[in-house]
Amino acid sequence: MRKWSLASRLLIGQLVFIVCLSLGLSLVLYFQAERDSHEESSERMLSVAGTVAADPVVQESVTAADPSSVLQPFALRVMGAANIDFLTIMAPDRTRFTHRNGEQIGRKYLGSVDQALGGQSFTETYSGTLGPSVRAVVPVLGPDGEVTALVAAGITVDRVAIARNAQLPAVFLTALGALACGTLASYVLSRYLRRTTQDRRPDELRSMFAFYGSALHSLREGLVLLNNDGKVVLYNDRAAALLGLGPDNRGVPRDPRALGLPAPLADLLHEGRSAEDEFHFSCDRILVVNQAPALAPQGHGGRPDAPEAQRFGTVTTLRDHTDIEALTGELQSMRTLTDALQSQAHEHANRLHTLVSLIELNRHADALDFATRDLELSQQLADDVVASVGEPALAALLTGKSAQARERGIALVIDLDSTAPDSGEQPGLDPGELVTIVGNLIDNAFDAAQGVPGATVKARFALVQRGGRTWFEIEVQDNGPGIPELDAGRIFDQGFSTKDPKVLLPSGTGATGRGIGLPLVRQAVLRLGGTLQLDPGGRPGCGAAFTVRLPLFGTLPLPAADPGTLPDAPAVSK
Repeated sequence: MRKWSLASRLLIGQLVFIVCLSLGLSLVLYFQAERDSHEESSERMLSVAGTVAADPVVQESVTAADPSSVLQPFALRVMGAANIDFLTIMAPDRTRFTHRNGEQIGRKYLGSVDQALGGQSFTETYSGTLGPSVRAVVPVLGPDGEVTALVAAGITVDRVAIARNAQLPAVFLTALGALACGTLASYVLSRYLRRTTQDRRPDELRSMFAFYGSALHSLREGLVLLNNDGKVVLYNDRAAALLGLGPDNRGVPRDPRALGLPAPLADLLHEGRSAEDEFHFSCDRILVVNQAPALAPQGHGGRPDAPEAQRFGTVTTLRDHTDIEALTGELQSMRTLTDALQSQAHEHANRLHTLVSLIELNRHADALDFATRDLELSQQLADDVVASVGEPALAALLTGKSAQARERGIALVIDLDSTAPDSGEQPGLDPGELVTIVGNLIDNAFDAAQGVPGATVKARFALVQRGGRTWFEIEVQDNGPGIPELDAGRIFDQGFSTKDPKVLLPSGTGATGRGIGLPLVRQAVLRLGGTLQLDPGGRPGCGAAFTVRLPLFGTLPLPAADPGTLPDAPAVSK
């Protein structure tokens, strides 16, 4: 047998409480009506007795030789007119001058008279010859202030009960109304709870909360719950780690824009729009974000007749894509380096054919001069890069990019600062990260300058001193059209590209997709503790320029953003 649900238990408990409350209210009103009837009767008897005691006929007759002959008819008329049960006029020694029953005249009055003999009026309930009654006793005062007689007026308790019972219908109707209103309110509340809790029992709700809490914190994905106002109300431990939030999550709604999150991610959370596999960046992490509204299931706690499902907020899941992106970056770096080496190999093959042809023509001197001059140019570039940066991989990349630029008809100008690290010091820059940064920046510059008359790409490498530290500065600039002002704010959004999707890039250019290169650059810069600056260009002969500064001899914490610096903006490709 199924136990009662929480809503049913609450309904039964409220009904029992309301019935008990109604009974208690009825008793209170009943005793209130009885007390009011008694007080009203006492006041009326006191008024009647006081009026009779002040009547001149009574004051004169009580001192006459035969008071009863005058006072008995007078008393009977007053009892009929005032609708009271008895009116007794007596001597100070309790001897009755009047009574409803004539046989009681001359006998002693039954009841208290001490206060009246002292000159004070009073009321009491006393059992006399007519049974229990509510009576008032008032002294009759002579000209000199002496008590010459007493007047007692009363009404039986049965008559008081009749007056009380006349109020009982109102009492019962009031209690019945309170019972009906309470029952209706309890029923409405029970229906609301039944709909809200899906008619579950308390133990089911307790188990559900325990399971949901365990599931929430055991998920390997980040989970964030937001209300309809776009404020964070709950998140699990994984979300706290991915977003850099504190573990203290007490359910107090907080605006995601005030949590120190990157602006695009904070705006997505606050707006509550649906999102599917969107890439966002949080400090040094790449996150895949899915977001959907939390809707009430139809027929299970929601209103089946509602035109739209009721929305309770937004559910957001976060997956850490950093490791995958790191592998993608490494693959991209290897492709960039491979393409550069392929271009260089293709160029060397042409030169080798030239050498072979010169030897076959017996022009050995020309062959030797051609080979020596080509070797000197390649070796000089490699030596300059290694001397400036101390990284052979970068030298190999630039050599290959030079060959690739010649194939695409682009002039690649490489400016190497002559300042090198002190002897014995190592720059401490990861070769793979350097290849990712330089290769993607040059590839983007090639694409931007492609087709421009006198297409030129400048790559400058220098060692600079700032804040007592040595920084490796990389600047890549093209003479293309630059980045439009409207796109400059989105150039670092994941998947965004200014390239025409209908234009096919030349094979062997290293372009493996759109909207990928710059995110990889930014993540590599962040991992090395550097900064990334963008000058959108657009001036005649000046295209976009990217400047990267990387700390040498150890990694520094991420510096504060200068104008144009994007250390904590989402890294997105051009």
